[in-house]
Amino acid sequence: MKAKINDNVTLSPLHPDDREQFILDNQWAFKYGATEEFGLRDNHLEEDGEIISRATIEASIDGANAETYRILLDGEIVGGAVISVEGECGELELLFVNPEVHSKGIGYSAWCLIEQLHPEVRVWKTNTPYFEKRNIHFYVNRCGFHIVEYFNRHHPDANDPESASENSDGMFRFQKVMIECHD
Repeated sequence: MKAKINDNVTLSPLHPDDREQFILDNQWAFKYGATEEFGLRDNHLEEDGEIISRATIEASIDGANAETYRILLDGEIVGGAVISVEGECGELELLFVNPEVHSKGIGYSAWCLIEQLHPEVRVWKTNTPYFEKRNIHFYVNRCGFHIVEYFNRHHPDANDPESASENSDGMFRFQKVMIECHD
């Protein structure tokens, strides 16, 4: 059974005057997920009490080939996404939906729009922390990604020196191979 797409969801390129709010909204969405999982005693923080640091978000927004979008529902901002595309390879750097509108198909609809924007992409990849059960469900069961690697202190990510530290909790790496089906 194919998941329903919410036709009231659209993507809009991030305007420079909305950058600060985009960062704050992203941090709130990630902190909400961690608080739901661990409560207020969370020790999974990057900096300044945030699950995802300002530096991490800014690096995604400012990255080579980065495209940053606001996710809109009926014209109102409800989330955001950052992707980068190089040839047939795409990376979902960030995707978040405001917690107040979770479970309405908004994230899935936004992902479908991203795929439509880049039909040339044959392989998408993304990462999410091990504790983000909601994200893991979303990527695997809704969007069709597969877990292809688990980074942790015993198997660190070569691109992230912190993943080898004693305090590293782990990240899943996902991949989605786009296939064409012909009748």
